[in-house]
Amino acid sequence: METLYGRNKEEHPEPVKAEVQGQLPTWLQGILLRNGPGMHTIGDSKYNHWFDGLALLHSFTFKNGEVYYRSKYLRSDTYNCNIEANRIVVSEFGTMAYPDPCKNIFAKAFSYLSHTIPEFTDNCLINIMKAGDDFYATGETNFIRKINPQTLETLEKVDYNKYVAVNLATSHPHYDSAGNILNMGTSIVDKGKTKYLLFKIPSSVPEQEKKKSCFKHLEVVCSIPSRSLLHPSYYHSFGITENYIIFIEQPFRLDILKMATAYIRGVSWASCLAFSKDDKTWFHFIDRKTKKEVSTKFYTDALVFFHHINAYEEDGHIIFDIIAYKDNSLYDMFYLKNLGKDFEECTKLTSIPTCRRFVVPLQYDKDAVLDKNLVTLPSTATAVKEKDGNIYCQPEILCEGIELPRINYDYNGKKYKYVFATKVQWSPVPTKIAKFNTQTKEMVHWGQDDCWPSEPVFVPSPDAKEEDDGKIMTMF
Repeated sequence: METLYGRNKEEHPEPVKAEVQGQLPTWLQGILLRNGPGMHTIGDSKYNHWFDGLALLHSFTFKNGEVYYRSKYLRSDTYNCNIEANRIVVSEFGTMAYPDPCKNIFAKAFSYLSHTIPEFTDNCLINIMKAGDDFYATGETNFIRKINPQTLETLEKVDYNKYVAVNLATSHPHYDSAGNILNMGTSIVDKGKTKYLLFKIPSSVPEQEKKKSCFKHLEVVCSIPSRSLLHPSYYHSFGITENYIIFIEQPFRLDILKMATAYIRGVSWASCLAFSKDDKTWFHFIDRKTKKEVSTKFYTDALVFFHHINAYEEDGHIIFDIIAYKDNSLYDMFYLKNLGKDFEECTKLTSIPTCRRFVVPLQYDKDAVLDKNLVTLPSTATAVKEKDGNIYCQPEILCEGIELPRINYDYNGKKYKYVFATKVQWSPVPTKIAKFNTQTKEMVHWGQDDCWPSEPVFVPSPDAKEEDDGKIMTMF
């Protein structure tokens, strides 16, 4: 728990043999890469938020029953600038950095103006993305950083904006059966429009262009207009089925005008996010073949969510599962000022995470009477047609108190049973690993004293016949 108090983690750039308790399966070979915040204090300056910390990469190499661990800070431009200055000089989402007080008035004025349309950080601390044979550390800005998976060395910087007009992008892409990447990003007031872009990055490039980056072949699949020019929705992930992309436009929005003036007002970009509890949450479904959005409008009540779990199609319906909240209190929990010694006892969520299943009837009787439930599958989820032709959806609650969900990715976009997640309750700090059966609603846990596990990763057995035949890997 010491890192929750803002203490910096040491890196271990050379591999260290880990102690193995028990016996690892012989088929478990390869490298597990993880990513997350590791440094929150630089010189006399300190980040405000847990998710602002400088990215620390971790690798676990499994070979012949042995495990070797190493870690290394991502040598991003952000890292290098901060370390050189011995203070935080690059802004993060929850921490606004300011120019050196010794600068002259002209240099200070230029710094203020340059933040009106900010260049975001390349401190990519959330996830690891595989593109062809290459690996990239990712965050939620337009920058990603290539890394060497063997040594954790930081390589070139990639700017999505050179290939597609996005200012923000999710750190949870999807992969199709050919290994191509599907991801989404937000284009802020580009040519007078704010929109959400779905784009595809190929897993390989033509032989004659091998020296070129796969990003040069990036393709925009479709564009979804934001319901508000200056208030686009925040999103951390999206869903996918065999035939559709699922995008949720939630009323947890970024205020562009406030963001443009945040620097000069002395506030962080995070303060420009606001939840509108009386607004609707809109569902967008994009046909992967036609690249067009389904014309019928589906919505539900206001919610805040970060993680899709999985989605699939059945008998003319799209079923998708998410972890959702009634408010945005989760983000505020992780300001470092709140992470004191009595954090678990004194800091409580005002909304418990719930696993919600929405069942959306894409194929329904257009002459159906108003207020009739259009869901024909066995579920307590409902979808009701209203006078204006919109369809109001209410979810089935599968369970409560889990976050950071993962699945057996072989079942991504398909009907599935199992969710592997961290167990949380009114405190956002995970205390156990949970395995939840979406069909029987049975949940089993694993945990130890003084153990706070990270997001679990499911690795299927090479000859698996059952969905849950494999190993769960977590850091704690």
